[in-house]
Amino acid sequence: MSLVRHGAIGLLAAAPGAAMAQAAEGPSAAGSLLQVFVGLVAVLALIAATAWTAKRFGVMRSTGSSVLQVVGSTAVGTRERVVVVEVGESWLVVGVAPGSVNALMTLPRGTVPASSAAIVPGSFAARLQQLIEKRREK
Repeated sequence: MSLVRHGAIGLLAAAPGAAMAQAAEGPSAAGSLLQVFVGLVAVLALIAATAWTAKRFGVMRSTGSSVLQVVGSTAVGTRERVVVVEVGESWLVVGVAPGSVNALMTLPRGTVPASSAAIVPGSFAARLQQLIEKRREK
């Protein structure tokens, strides 16, 4: 019985060494699963950042239609816009909201006034220069 007892103790003493040798041989399944999960999260974050950037900077698809042109648009609410669309020889002023598009007014075709260039926000450098000049005036 003593011999059996010593044999069992010897097996238990050798078990941690065998487990460490197995861990040193290759990656565990949990480690591989964690690596795949982190990669998936990184790809999804990249897709979300790209979509946000495209929406933020107004990347629009070109329709290739010469009959219909968007002349300009402006936001009037969080999800509502007023859009001026050129169709042939007239401009349509259209209200766009989620789930609805309403014609507001029809105008004869005109030209975009020069004053609308002042409405368009400038570059960061131009805005910074304006702020610096305002500070100097005070």
